[in-house]
Amino acid sequence: MYRVVVALILLLAVTLITGSLYAAFRSPDSGPLFRIGGSGGREQGRGEAVAREPNVFSGIGRLRIPLAGEPSATVIIAISFPYPADDRAFAEELASRIGDFRSIATEYFAVLSPENAALLNEETAKAEILGRYNALLRLGKIQTLYFGDFMVVD
Repeated sequence: MYRVVVALILLLAVTLITGSLYAAFRSPDSGPLFRIGGSGGREQGRGEAVAREPNVFSGIGRLRIPLAGEPSATVIIAISFPYPADDRAFAEELASRIGDFRSIATEYFAVLSPENAALLNEETAKAEILGRYNALLRLGKIQTLYFGDFMVVD
């Protein structure tokens, strides 16, 4: 047991000395070897800027919206959209507007009859809802909407 403890202490000492020597002789303008918690907008170990993937906001969730008219039908829709991953203030604004986003989508679809909802042009609906969402936002704009689900159920 004593030999194992001594071996571990020696291994730790060698590791610390090696790391210290490497840090002392490393170029001052070199980037980090690795990052914990993501690349932070740069490739690991290279120092070259790369395009960050946007985050996708899906906090609105799946909505079930009753349609106007008879017979009664329901639209089931899930709305999501990309936003810049590094814009924390905009992400907070989006999170604070979830109720407004749901209300806007509900108001848009609730006035449709089942026949009109079945014939609805998805791109037109996206453009109209996108315009309403962007009119609400102050810290940024949404570029594209995605409908994850779009079903009219009787």
